Amino acid sequence: MSKSPSHASRRGCPGRWVVLALVGAAGCGGGAPPTGGDLAGQPVVPSRPLVVRAGRPVEPIAGEERHLRNVRKLTFGANNAEAYWSFDGRKLIYQSDRKPFECDQIYMIDLETGQEQLVSTGKGKCTCSYFLRGDQEIIYSSTHLRDPNCPIAGRLVRGRYVWPVFPGFDIFRAKADGSDLRQLTTTDGYDAEGTVCPVTGRIIFTSLRDGDLDLYTMEPDGSDVQRVTNREGYDGGAFFSHDGSKIVARSGFFKDEKDRAEYLSFLAQNLVLPTQVDIVVMNRDGSDFRRVTDNGAANFAPYWHPDNRRIIFCSNLVQGETKARSAVDQFDLWLINEDGSGLERVTTNDSFDGFPMFSPDGKHLAFASNRYGTEYGETSIFVAEWVD
Repeated sequence: MSKSPSHASRRGCPGRWVVLALVGAAGCGGGAPPTGGDLAGQPVVPSRPLVVRAGRPVEPIAGEERHLRNVRKLTFGANNAEAYWSFDGRKLIYQSDRKPFECDQIYMIDLETGQEQLVSTGKGKCTCSYFLRGDQEIIYSSTHLRDPNCPIAGRLVRGRYVWPVFPGFDIFRAKADGSDLRQLTTTDGYDAEGTVCPVTGRIIFTSLRDGDLDLYTMEPDGSDVQRVTNREGYDGGAFFSHDGSKIVARSGFFKDEKDRAEYLSFLAQNLVLPTQVDIVVMNRDGSDFRRVTDNGAANFAPYWHPDNRRIIFCSNLVQGETKARSAVDQFDLWLINEDGSGLERVTTNDSFDGFPMFSPDGKHLAFASNRYGTEYGETSIFVAEWVD
């Protein structure tokens, strides 16, 4: 919902904040066997090693960011975030508010050639893009059907930082070049934060269709919608584990009735307070829902480590303390075991680092950051080799 918490609202997805007991082969959704195309049920394995030539090299913080090597900055200027890998590991799809557009549109970049391509309509506000299995098609959320202009929402309400959950967002499917656009969701209210199961191609997304922000899954054609979470409070920003058996997400919790009333009051205005959300994991049907973090900070944008046991995520947690930093733009990447143990800080840059995602082969990490900006407030996409 936010490209970085300090700048224009972004993660209607990840964005900017899910492992069922296996029935036969690992899968990413309950109910009848999925129909995710010819590749359903087969693991996706990149055909050849990834060589990143796009962008320009920069350096991690010497001696501190030991997991990152050969870092490359891919975008220059504007706010760019939520960069997610193609299944062959050759491209990233992401959102950017670069000119001539006034709010986020969806772009794709080839990591070898550096060629970028606009793949959304250029209308409305877009977020939460992702490749479908096979990389021939994509999904993303957009408000363009409700209004071709940018939706307007402030970032502060009574001095509180907020994320808008625009009711005009629906999920769309298109060919990889943006053509043949088809609408997948048609319910009233917010539908966004879509990601794809790497095993079956089933889509998991966040929706307000039943009156609260919950997780749902559906087939790639929009059929067979199934509710995954049914608890009061925000559940969103979900990703399936690499074997399709588990889900990681971000969720809001209430300390007391005052917290609950405040959440409901803001939600009635299509707003969310992101200042305290936690990482959660669950089975693919939503069962065994459990909290991973409980630190009083804003924890979001989780993604599974290649070992399917650890989780990388973004947080404004202070190292060694169970409290958040006062500045909303000082976020780092962290690793944690899914049982909540083994917390480790990954980035130490004194700005915003977020939206991490491992490449399909587990050897690279894509993330967004304010580091090395060429203009004030710039958020850029980076790719680094991952050192474990």
